[in-house]
Amino acid sequence: MTARPLFDSDTSEHSGTSPASENDAPKTKRRRRRRSKKSSGGQSGSSQNEHLHQPPPAKEVAKLEDLPVEVFDVEQTFSDIGLRDSVVEGCTHAGFACPTHIQAQLIPMILSGTDVIGQAKTGTGKTAAFGLPMLHLCEREPEFQALILAPTRELALQIATEINDLGMHTPIKAVPIYGGARIGGQADRLKRKPQIVVGTPGRIKDMVDRGLLHFDNVRYMILDEVDRMLDIGFREDIRKILKMCPSATPDENGNRRQTIFVSATLSPEIEKLAKSFMHEPKMLHVQADSLTVQVVKQHHLLVEPWDKRRMLRHLLTHEEPAMTLVFCKLKRKVDELVKYLKEKDIAAEALHGDMSQSRRETIMHKLRRGSLGVLVASDLVSRGIDVEGITHVVNFDLPEDIELYVHRIGRTARAGRDGVAWTFVTPEEGEHLTEIEKLINAEIPRLEYPDFQPGPMPDVVARERAAEEAKKEQAKAKSRLAENELPSKDAADPSKFPGGVVPTKMPGRMMRGKIRGRR
Repeated sequence: MTARPLFDSDTSEHSGTSPASENDAPKTKRRRRRRSKKSSGGQSGSSQNEHLHQPPPAKEVAKLEDLPVEVFDVEQTFSDIGLRDSVVEGCTHAGFACPTHIQAQLIPMILSGTDVIGQAKTGTGKTAAFGLPMLHLCEREPEFQALILAPTRELALQIATEINDLGMHTPIKAVPIYGGARIGGQADRLKRKPQIVVGTPGRIKDMVDRGLLHFDNVRYMILDEVDRMLDIGFREDIRKILKMCPSATPDENGNRRQTIFVSATLSPEIEKLAKSFMHEPKMLHVQADSLTVQVVKQHHLLVEPWDKRRMLRHLLTHEEPAMTLVFCKLKRKVDELVKYLKEKDIAAEALHGDMSQSRRETIMHKLRRGSLGVLVASDLVSRGIDVEGITHVVNFDLPEDIELYVHRIGRTARAGRDGVAWTFVTPEEGEHLTEIEKLINAEIPRLEYPDFQPGPMPDVVARERAAEEAKKEQAKAKSRLAENELPSKDAADPSKFPGGVVPTKMPGRMMRGKIRGRR
């Protein structure tokens, strides 16, 4: 990992302010805040989300020799990187022995008060990388000191859940705010005065417009998956929210808003946003490819489209994975596949954007508890699924955007744990698979099941393929005729022909390189 200044000079500015030169800019000083180590027993959230704040059972701490060095910095502990004891206790309760590489680098930078753009892909432990410093820095009073923006409601809910789990020994609470849920219920949660608010840009702006949320005390601003938020159209909402927050430029006392961007990619648009709303930001980059991709055992299975459902059933019944996440391209196919699995006595649930928010939360709660064996989901909600227990990912359909492949399989092998990814590939999708292999810079080997018996080709498919073959044969015949046609008279060189006369028709037949005329 490398940390470097993003800009050569101080070009940061807040809305309505001019950038100062590097020599004239006041030095950033952060007050050391004293806080009580006493844990608060209060809960935040409505009864609908009570599971957010139920402390998880303690997990066995992993042994250092069992941790992959590609993911974890086994030379350091969470105490070594500056976190207070109550926060470290939460990490131990969650079963974390040492930080991942991005955590070991990003946490000290945030604790020092630096604005940072952390470039990291899925599966690197980035949520805890910014969540743990918030638990360390935020005080019991006042309310709403940190705002975390996320692109989807599922991811916002997941971030809040993880922060509350890690902060179970601190008085700090996080509350999720997102669209698709009753504003009244979320307003009631805000009345409990949480220190951290996690939300989607649209709903956060809505709550501000209604006078239910105020940014006066916000000192920490985090944008998770900022590249994704810009892609799906939150650009203006993000800028408006950043303008509402306290300035990123230090005041006469050295106080200011600290801003953290977390992104899988660094685009010119993100750099432009950083110049406008960050103060002397530094860039932190995880140099390796996605760490999750390195530790996931990946295979592809060559299967005809009409055999996909039977192949999935075959895998689930013969391999018996503990918890499987299946991805489909279409919401309609998600529902159809779940119906098929249930008919075959396989317990499965669907998750996609057309479902009610309460239903989606109920399913995610079952997944986190480990009481759901198979979840079939669409790509829209894939980034919000961050559950440690997922052992297998099945790409039932190849994603049209090949980068989604990395995000999909990143749902397993979380934080260095083992994971398996199976990808169904039809005979027509070979080139698409090759593009994915180029992206991850690795070959995805083929997995065969000799005991799987393919089904008969459907009649409608047989007719379509026969028609396609006929068209190909017609095209080949036309191509062969075209090869026998001579170029136009103007395209030929008359001096190459006897008497300078260019023939306009091919003689009747050619055999062994010699022209043979009629008898």
